[in-house]
Amino acid sequence: MPFGLDPSALWAFANVIVIDLVLAGDNAVVIGLAAAGLPVEMRRKAIVIGILAATVLRICFALITSQLLSLGGGLLIAGALLLFWVCWKMYRELAVSHEEEHAATEALANADLNKDGTVGGGAKEKTLRQAVIQIIIADVSMSLDNVLAVAGAAQHHELALIFGLALSVLLMGVAASFVAALLHRFRWIAWIGLLIILFVAIRMVLEGAGAFVTIPEIPLLYTPHAPAAAAAAH
Repeated sequence: MPFGLDPSALWAFANVIVIDLVLAGDNAVVIGLAAAGLPVEMRRKAIVIGILAATVLRICFALITSQLLSLGGGLLIAGALLLFWVCWKMYRELAVSHEEEHAATEALANADLNKDGTVGGGAKEKTLRQAVIQIIIADVSMSLDNVLAVAGAAQHHELALIFGLALSVLLMGVAASFVAALLHRFRWIAWIGLLIILFVAIRMVLEGAGAFVTIPEIPLLYTPHAPAAAAAAH
């Protein structure tokens, strides 16, 4: 196996990379949508605030989320329910109009990509304060979503967890606009990411429920842990 990793570890690494790409790009598009209605001189300031806030929030959530998920089945189920909500939200965002998404991509790139004489010209006008409030609220939710999804996808592979959390911070910090443009061009990447997050959420529900009831092994989704299986046998 490459780098001495077993197949489950490689699968965990692949999952966290796709999740990070999709959720970082999703977060960047939301920031771009919020900033697109601002005058040009304020737009870059709002985007910088949004990306910095998302980066800091990911670091903060990363410090506590893996410990919280290890506390018990109830928290795993709660985290899974949040990820189901993320899937629904992502599904709705993937159906956003092409014009709105293009306005967000232009705002992030600060360039007139379609040569119509405006940058993010299709967006509704707003103040800097309105845009920043909208961005911060979205950042809190989406940063927690990202960290939870990575923690769930990494399973019990600590190296994959550390890598995934570091990558999520890196993508938001230095490559947010690039990732957003990538997802704008290749929408199928976002759909694959949605399916992976759905898979992670289902697995987290099963692992959480397995702490309370006996669940038979389900290939790829659930393997009873030794302590739980021993308890069930008695």
